[in-house]
Amino acid sequence: MSWTIAGYVGYLVITVPLTIWVASTLSRNGRVFLADVFGGDDALADAVNRLLVVGFYLLNLGFVSLYLRSGVSNSAEDVFDVLSVKVGVVLLTLGVLHFFNVYVFNRLRRRHRLDQMPPMPPTTQYGVPAYPMSPR
Repeated sequence: MSWTIAGYVGYLVITVPLTIWVASTLSRNGRVFLADVFGGDDALADAVNRLLVVGFYLLNLGFVSLYLRSGVSNSAEDVFDVLSVKVGVVLLTLGVLHFFNVYVFNRLRRRHRLDQMPPMPPTTQYGVPAYPMSPR
């Protein structure tokens, strides 16, 4: 087996399980946010969560596949050099996508919570209510 093939195998052995682990972690923990966003509709939250996981797999495994190709590796040192760069780029990509997912979940959750808040009374220029609130 040539060093190049060893590099390909090592790259796939590292990146595919890593992608699966990140997707399962996002799925498990993101479900809580989705359930909150969809007002406790667990069936809808689960369906959206599964769709997000499928999209995550397609995007990341497609990237891993496209990034597989490398130059010829003539020694074990070349293999480790190539692997370190490739795995590092995949890790950075997974990290960026993870933070993007967290950002989107947080925005959806915040919007849902703002929609559920009672309307605020009109205020004047200085933040004082325009008309006195009646005591309850």
